[in-house]
Amino acid sequence: MAPPRISLIAPAHNEEENVSRLVEEVGRVGPVLARKLGGGEGDFEFVLVDDGSTDGTRGRAMAMQGERPWLRIVAMTKTPPGKGGGQSAAFHAGFRACRGEWIAVLDADLQNDPGDLPAMIELMQRERADMVQGDRSANRRDNFVRRVGSIVGRRFRGWILGDTIRDTGCSLRLMRREIALAVPLEFRGIHRFIPLTARHLGFKVVETAVSHRPRVAGETKYGMGVLTRALPGLIDCFAVRWMKNRRRPTESVEVRS
Repeated sequence: MAPPRISLIAPAHNEEENVSRLVEEVGRVGPVLARKLGGGEGDFEFVLVDDGSTDGTRGRAMAMQGERPWLRIVAMTKTPPGKGGGQSAAFHAGFRACRGEWIAVLDADLQNDPGDLPAMIELMQRERADMVQGDRSANRRDNFVRRVGSIVGRRFRGWILGDTIRDTGCSLRLMRREIALAVPLEFRGIHRFIPLTARHLGFKVVETAVSHRPRVAGETKYGMGVLTRALPGLIDCFAVRWMKNRRRPTESVEVRS
């Protein structure tokens, strides 16, 4: 089979109340994305990564596969008992399982709107960019503590890394396959540094405002509180700076006499 033009990927941990609607929404937007990227209506796939779910997430998704050949389910196999391995690990698995030239990622909790992706493709093409990063800032309704925490986090990332990405916590992204495979996502928390790493590697990254819908079912699985996220986030910044300084080019060509 020829690879699809675009792969959509969503990590899911205990999202049985949301997964059916998620699959339906992706099914509606997938053909639009494929056409915008020069393919046919069926030139897309959706890879749902079951990150250690203990509810009916996987079963509900599998029940929808029969009439949807574009729906694939990847199950994480070594997650902690009763828990998921985390978004970074789930994205790592999804990126290596997918086949598309372009990759779009989103959360499984329905707070990201797949309907924003066609405009992101248009922006990518217009700007000749390699990656488009979503920005929910204008549409979020966070409390005062979370807003202050976000501002402080941005300041620290700018100081330590020179990172100007406004909303690193937004999972709604569109990128070239090469970017997705280059990020060391086997390390926890690194998914927040995908756009920064792309820039470190010389890719062009642009940002755009996207929707942020309220969660209608279930509870947050991957989120952390402001205080519990602050110290790990600071440590992650120094780790990413270390990796940037130690990274070396790996391109090569075969030569013969």
